[in-house]
Amino acid sequence: MSAIKRRKSIQVMVGHVPVGGDAPIVVQSMTNTDTADIDETADQIEHLHRAGSELVRITVNNDEAAKAVPHIKEKLMNRGVTVPIIGDFHYNGHKLLTQYPDMAEALANFRINPGNTGTKTRDENFTTIVEQAIRYDKSVRIGVNWGSLDQQLLADKMDANNELPKPKSAKEVMLDTMVESAKRSSKLAEEVGLASNKIIISCKMSGVQDVITVYERIAKEVDYPLHVGLTEAGMGMKGIVASSAALSVILQQGIGDTIRVSLTPQPGADRALEVQVAQQILQSLKIRSFIPQVTSCPGCGRTKSTYFQELAEEIQDYIVESMPVWRKAYPGVEEMDVAVMGCVVNGPGESRNANIGISLPGTFEEPKAPVYVDGEHFTTLRGDNIGQEFQDILDNYIQKNYGKKKAVEFE
Repeated sequence: MSAIKRRKSIQVMVGHVPVGGDAPIVVQSMTNTDTADIDETADQIEHLHRAGSELVRITVNNDEAAKAVPHIKEKLMNRGVTVPIIGDFHYNGHKLLTQYPDMAEALANFRINPGNTGTKTRDENFTTIVEQAIRYDKSVRIGVNWGSLDQQLLADKMDANNELPKPKSAKEVMLDTMVESAKRSSKLAEEVGLASNKIIISCKMSGVQDVITVYERIAKEVDYPLHVGLTEAGMGMKGIVASSAALSVILQQGIGDTIRVSLTPQPGADRALEVQVAQQILQSLKIRSFIPQVTSCPGCGRTKSTYFQELAEEIQDYIVESMPVWRKAYPGVEEMDVAVMGCVVNGPGESRNANIGISLPGTFEEPKAPVYVDGEHFTTLRGDNIGQEFQDILDNYIQKNYGKKKAVEFE
């Protein structure tokens, strides 16, 4: 689908999901439940997966969480949900993975933050986690994060920098340390005995330009798959825009094998928004397709009526609600383009460029709505039932062009 040339990386299996190599870029997310709450965590994992998350990460931070993991997986399996689960470990992962073998077996991947495995016992604890990954034949993600960077390594880098004739800035040293931490940790993992096709790397920062720079650097240094994302992206519009800006630049360079959009959710909001944003970034860049795209105009003085806005929202919602069924019944439907336009200026042109489009009348325009199918005028709708009639035309088009059987002829 995309003309972007992907950076070639080793392929790593996370459960049954391939990451890197020639595999599509994988969307992942993370729960924000108390993992010890088996029902709530299983429900959210299923919800995220149904929304399109192909990998789901959970926090494993204490004994109760560790004990819950196999029960969560069992509950999901009983529901037919087989999404691989990643365990997120900090500080005490070496203990939990050793003490709870059922938990280690249930997880598909261990996420290790090398900055949080200890100070004096840093390498020893890291090694223990890697040994458990080898024992249970699991992949690992070595996740370097600037907010919890290895302080000893950073101090060593700072000291060395101060001895240079022309010292670098503190930010440059931090970027160097991010890359060095990832390289150092992956080398140690391989020395312990972990195969190179069991390692995924991430180097996350919360500044857009910083995260772009660090991924450009690490992409040149290693051939492991890269998990990319802007960490602590923020809430609402800020988080969505910042994540989109950072990921678009990185992905456009062919960097990235799996992504996450780390949004702060509004209180009580749908956690799956981060999945939808990640999918939309990939689809906007024409890297992957997940759902038919609706093109609609912003409105202007020619479109004082809100009808075209309401119809655009109605069609968008209808597509989202229908996708769980369409995805199975109509393979390829996710690549379809739909246009809902508000007046004669760009309306007919956008409608002709879509698979199916409607150009609604603007202010003072004749009350008619021409519909175009695959670039040709198909019909003109009038009256009070335009929305339903257009939806019927959309349904018939999908059944004819994407259905396994042409149950409805498109007349």
